[in-house]
Amino acid sequence: MMKSGEPFAFAGLFDTWSSLVGDKLHTCTIVTTKPNDVVADIHDQMPVILRQEDEGIWLDREKFDSDLLQSLLVPYDSDMMRAYPVSTMVGSPKNDLPECIQEIANPSLF
Repeated sequence: MMKSGEPFAFAGLFDTWSSLVGDKLHTCTIVTTKPNDVVADIHDQMPVILRQEDEGIWLDREKFDSDLLQSLLVPYDSDMMRAYPVSTMVGSPKNDLPECIQEIANPSLF
């Protein structure tokens, strides 16, 4: 999460495809990059987090500058982020509860 507690945006891709029989399929993905120092102990990759000033560049469908877009695909500044332990319940997609993101005081109990 951001140290400030503010929400943030991931770089993602969305497209609609037509199957061979003409059915439409909507697809999306989150773009990932190597982890920053906050995430490295948790996972070997992380989502590309866009700085607020770069969100418009990523979303602009009228302009396509490959080099500029590639420059956004970097780990987010770790000084702006923090990580904390949460319950293992977060690991199941059937758990969509506020408790999934609550910091736990003693992670060795979970």
